[in-house]
Amino acid sequence: MGGFKLLVLVSSVLMVSSLVMVASAGNFYQDFDLTWGDHRANIFNGGNLLSLSLDKTSGSGFRSKREYLFGRIDMQLKLVAGNSAGTVTAYYLSSQGPTHDEIDFEFLGNTSGDPYIVHTNVFTQGKGDREQQFYLWFDPTRNFHTYSVSWNPQQIIFLVDNTPIRVFDNAEKVGVPFPKSQPMRIYSSLWNADDWATRGGLVKTDWTKAPFTAYYRNFNVQSFSSKSSEAEWRSQKLDAYSRRRLRWVQKNFMIYNYCADHKRFPHGLPVECKPSKYL
Repeated sequence: MGGFKLLVLVSSVLMVSSLVMVASAGNFYQDFDLTWGDHRANIFNGGNLLSLSLDKTSGSGFRSKREYLFGRIDMQLKLVAGNSAGTVTAYYLSSQGPTHDEIDFEFLGNTSGDPYIVHTNVFTQGKGDREQQFYLWFDPTRNFHTYSVSWNPQQIIFLVDNTPIRVFDNAEKVGVPFPKSQPMRIYSSLWNADDWATRGGLVKTDWTKAPFTAYYRNFNVQSFSSKSSEAEWRSQKLDAYSRRRLRWVQKNFMIYNYCADHKRFPHGLPVECKPSKYL
């Protein structure tokens, strides 16, 4: 990865403007509730900046006031700097109940100088186990970067700075449920997971470095109508440039793919694990 030059983004996932029902820049006071962690969760700058902190006593978290069914969610994060081993910053969409749906970004901390791991997962009807993991091609602790979910009835796209890193296609035709009927809230939390987060739990949280703090800004949501035609939804798929970017990420930065883990699934890979049409 060292010799790789980061390409300048000149294109992005295309959204059809006629589908947009709501497009708004968020305010944390108006759009989110601080749900746990007491003073460890804070909103600043007139609602334009939010921070979550973790110490040995507790982590912290927030959730959106609204629920969303389809659309694109953008959030800029600056992750815990320095020795973040054992910590997890989670940013995800989720419904409630035993058959909940969920779309996950989790950022697994590491020792100073080692890269963060971006852990992604999709739950449908209460079942997850669809993990893909990536290194990032930049230091996510030095500056804010944008992490996005684009979700429609045909597919879910995970993006980092407008670069797609993962696509989860609707595979209902082969019997795999797809999140398309349960509205979800946006959640984020910063918590201690040193039993598994860093090198499988071998590296523990160094509490002498606490408090650990992550920052959030520039929340934005574009909501789309579930009544839009299939042709309109299909028009939101990745363009040629974005497909090339996806291939670049998956070739150079993917470090785990459940669809390639034959040891985990000795009796056959999950049915949605057909060869990717993007690679």
